[in-house]
Amino acid sequence: MITEEVVDSVPPKNRMAITLLALIGVLIALYMTLHKLGLIGSLLCGAGSCEVVQTSKYAVFMGVPVPYWGLVGYSVLTTVGLISVQPRFVDSRAVRIALIVLGTGAFFFSAYLSALEQFVIHAWCRWCIGSAIVATLIFLCTLPEFRRLERPT
Repeated sequence: MITEEVVDSVPPKNRMAITLLALIGVLIALYMTLHKLGLIGSLLCGAGSCEVVQTSKYAVFMGVPVPYWGLVGYSVLTTVGLISVQPRFVDSRAVRIALIVLGTGAFFFSAYLSALEQFVIHAWCRWCIGSAIVATLIFLCTLPEFRRLERPT
């Protein structure tokens, strides 16, 4: 028999998905960061134009290479995701807001970078596309958090 206390402490599935997706984002951003640091050779990109995108002037945002932003952003999202699935933080309003802000920020930053690839650089990086898909899925997984904001804690 499952008690009501146990049911209330089960983390929402969307938060588990956010955490897993953010970890995938960390791995993508880490690969791109290692390339940017010169620790690995050429990018394995198949038929994409990763080198064109990564060597463009748009590969740096506010003086910082874009992969570094991704690594930090996805790492923070992974950390908040891990915190969010802990039973004592399941009902935390601060965690809900953090997930919404981080997930929405990742989505819009990825949309901005994808628009640059499409309309300015005219080249596509498969790793960037993968990261944009991850950010979009994270954003979609944050949508239930908006409903939870309306509930009293």
